[in-house]
Amino acid sequence: MTSQLFTPFDLGPIRLPNRIVIAPMCQYSADDGCANDWHIAHWTNLGFSGAGLFVVEATGVERRGRITHGCLGLYSDANEDSIARCLAAARRHAGPAKFGIQIGHAGRKASSQRPWEGGKGLKPAEDAWATVAPSAVAFDEGWYPPAALDEAEMARVRDAFVAAAKRAVRIGFDAIEVHMAHGYLMHSFLSPIANKRTDAYGGSRENRMRYPLEIARAVRDAVPKSIALGARLSATDWVEGGWTIDDSVALTKELKQAGIDFLCASSGGVTNSIKVPVGPGYQVPLAQKIRAETGIATRAVGMIADPDQAELIIRQGQADMVALARAVLDNPRWGWHAADKLGAKIPYPKQYERVRASMWPGAQLARPTTLKPAA
Repeated sequence: MTSQLFTPFDLGPIRLPNRIVIAPMCQYSADDGCANDWHIAHWTNLGFSGAGLFVVEATGVERRGRITHGCLGLYSDANEDSIARCLAAARRHAGPAKFGIQIGHAGRKASSQRPWEGGKGLKPAEDAWATVAPSAVAFDEGWYPPAALDEAEMARVRDAFVAAAKRAVRIGFDAIEVHMAHGYLMHSFLSPIANKRTDAYGGSRENRMRYPLEIARAVRDAVPKSIALGARLSATDWVEGGWTIDDSVALTKELKQAGIDFLCASSGGVTNSIKVPVGPGYQVPLAQKIRAETGIATRAVGMIADPDQAELIIRQGQADMVALARAVLDNPRWGWHAADKLGAKIPYPKQYERVRASMWPGAQLARPTTLKPAA
């Protein structure tokens, strides 16, 4: 039986060689938003992992929109030049893989410590900066309240998204993803947990969707049709009174109408107090509902780590693509091993050809759980 996970997929205007996507993962290692040698090593390694699309980490559209001092940015010429250098290095060895970038603004979750420093809001001695949000509601206890954006500042942030998107186009990314998830600025406008505004951008669902849709339309107008443009949503807040999957369906219909090509269905992140029911494939039903009710190209993500699990998601039509994050940090050759297990063949760098299971008897010992014949 032909593996569906390894069939090509037309993501808007671009063709992916397979349905495996590496989800954006922050590295907290940039220098004032600039990529460096760490990023060359990281992107090159995952660029030839066997995935059809590699989306580099959340990238701030302005300096204050970074999550931490180490987060990638796309707000200056120096940022743009450094990312272009690293992308060029990664592309040289990536074969048919496509590259995307996620652009976003951390909002009230900005000015925070790197995870290995504690992950809390920065203190003044740690070079903290003022944060912004739809409303002056702190993310969590111990975090500083953000300033509520007025409409002039909202227009400035919108323009920063457009400027970052234009930089991404110049750099040569194949896809651009607007970050509307995980409690960051766009999600905080959507969620009634964080949005307490009483003007045209708060209150009803339509009002709360207004600003994220303005951002999406402005970015779409700035990005050539030859580049795939998508969004990542927290499809539910996992809390009563919060953003729901039905809200996400309604928003996705509007995003599709605005020219968005794909949707990645994640969840949570609007507060630290919510209990998320994490387990294998726990967010797949969210992607499945959005796909079924909107017809947009949809990506499932979250605790997808087994090749048979990923294959079944695609085969059953629950999503068009599956995204992996920590699974590929743990095993950067996940795509190669999944192809072995599912009976597909994908290109390797010539320098690594001799580790194919067909050429190396040691593969049976090195990865015994991935070499059983596909059912």
